[in-house]
Amino acid sequence: MIKYAVVGAGWISQQAFLPGAGQSTNSQVTAIVTGDPSKAKRLADFYGVGQIVGYEGYDAFLRDSDVDAVYIALPNHLHADYAIRAARAGKHILVEKPIATNEPDALAMIAAAREAGVFLMTAYRLHNEPGTVAVLEHIRNGAIGRPLFFQSVFSFQAAQGNHRLKAASWGGPLQDIGVYCVNAARHIFAEEPIEAMAMVHRPSDDPRFREVEASVAALLRFPSGGLAQFVASFGAADVDNYRVVGTAGDLELDPGFRFETATRLRLRRDGEIRETQFPQIDHFGAQVEYFSNCIEAGAPPEADGEEGLADLRALIAIEAAALTEQPQAITSHPRARHPTPDMVRLISPTDRRLVL
Repeated sequence: MIKYAVVGAGWISQQAFLPGAGQSTNSQVTAIVTGDPSKAKRLADFYGVGQIVGYEGYDAFLRDSDVDAVYIALPNHLHADYAIRAARAGKHILVEKPIATNEPDALAMIAAAREAGVFLMTAYRLHNEPGTVAVLEHIRNGAIGRPLFFQSVFSFQAAQGNHRLKAASWGGPLQDIGVYCVNAARHIFAEEPIEAMAMVHRPSDDPRFREVEASVAALLRFPSGGLAQFVASFGAADVDNYRVVGTAGDLELDPGFRFETATRLRLRRDGEIRETQFPQIDHFGAQVEYFSNCIEAGAPPEADGEEGLADLRALIAIEAAALTEQPQAITSHPRARHPTPDMVRLISPTDRRLVL
C-alpha cells in the first residue's frame, strides 16, 4: 500500500482526490497538509486519516514521516516550492496541472525529482480513463485516416472568489481548463505544437473577471500541418467536448473532460456512425492507482514532469500570443510516450465524500 500526504485540502482534494484514493486498491491517504486545522480534522475523521500537518511543519513532516508520496493540490504558483521540497525529502510527487507557472520552475521540479531518484507525475487523470485512450487508439489504428483538425470547447460558470480567478496564482480559464484541450490535441496529433495564436475576452461588467480573462480562444499549429482550435471559458454554460476530423472520417468525445460524467464517443466514417458509451469511473482513483503501480514497480509514469512542461510551454505561448496579438513559436522535444490501454484503470466511483 502506497501512503500519500494530501498537500492542500481545498475543493479538488475534498471533491475528488480523497474519495478517489479511498476507491483504489493500492493507495492510502495517511496525512493532510493544510493551513486550516479545523477543516482538516473533519476531513481526517471522515476518511480515517491519521495525521494533520500545518504548512509550517511541512519539511519536518517530510523528514520524519513514512509517507511514500505527496499529492499537491495547491494554487498553481505554489506547485514548484512544495514539489521540490518533497523531492529533496525522497518522496514521490503527484502534482496538479499546470505543473508550474513558468518554465524555470518546471525544470527545477524535474531536476529535483531526477536528482532524488523519485517520480514526478503531472496529474493528467484522463490518461487513465477509457474513453480518452479509446480516441487515441482509434486514431492510431487509422479509423479516421490522418487527423487534420481538432476543435474543442470547455466552459462553465466559475464562482466568485475562487482562487482560479486570482492573477497572483496564475489563474484563468486557459491554465485551469484550457490545459485539457492542449493536452488532448498534443496526443491526438502525437507531436508537439510549433506555433500559437490566441485572443481573449474580459467583460467589464462582471466582477469575477477583474484579474483574469473570462474566455480564451486559441489556435495551435503542429508540424504535420494539424490545426487545433479551442475555447476555454469561466463565463459560459457547461460544455466539455472535442472533435477530431481526419482525411477519412471524424470522431467526437462528448462529454470529454470532466470527471463527474462518463465519456461518450461518436465515430463517423463512410456514412456510418458508431457510438460507444464508456463506463463512469473514478478518475482520481484510477490516476492514483496507476501512479502507485508505477511506484511499486519502479517504472516511470507516462505523464511525467516533461509531459507537464510540454503543456506549460504551449500555455505560455498562447498567453503571449493573446497579449501581443502576434503568433508565438513553441519549442518542445517530441514525446516518446503517449497514453495507452494498459494505463486505464476501471476504478468504481463513489458518492461518499465530504465537501466543506
